[in-house]
Amino acid sequence: MTLEEKISAVEEVFENLALEVSLFQSKSSLSCKTGCGKCCFKPTIEATILEFLPFAEQLYRQGTAYEWLEKTATSGSLCVLLNPQQLEKGMCTQYKYRGLICRLFGFSARTNKYGTKELVTCATIREGDTAKYDLAVKQIATGVDVPVMNNHYMRLHAIDYELTREFFPINQAINRAIGVILHYHAYRS
Repeated sequence: MTLEEKISAVEEVFENLALEVSLFQSKSSLSCKTGCGKCCFKPTIEATILEFLPFAEQLYRQGTAYEWLEKTATSGSLCVLLNPQQLEKGMCTQYKYRGLICRLFGFSARTNKYGTKELVTCATIREGDTAKYDLAVKQIATGVDVPVMNNHYMRLHAIDYELTREFFPINQAINRAIGVILHYHAYRS
């Protein structure tokens, strides 16, 4: 699979996931509180290189890949895409290119050791409207479709084992994805 095909495949996984999340949200009525973003402030968010290849390719096309390479190398532990001053539009400056965990968290499930799907969401959603949360849990228990985290990670894994076998702090994952794209284009020029 060429790099372009991998990027396209990742984008397809993300597009399908967006539809699944949207359907689940419409059935459950769960949603993030406007301007919240508490989950984005965790310094332990991890990602794989593959999930940021579309973003890195876009940076290359815009001519800003080296700028972002430096930015991700020198940033702290909080996601470099986060801008807390941008509340009205959401705090992610690159929402279209956010990582898989950012797309899944709040509106997906994990499968426990008994094979039961468990809603993965935050305290803000869980405690903000317990009636909606409880309804979503019941819906999942009765078979309502919900994105399952592991399934989506496995879809990415099927695209490229090497670029998904290791998780990195999010800024390192972005940095390494930019490195992959720059390396690829350096040998194509």
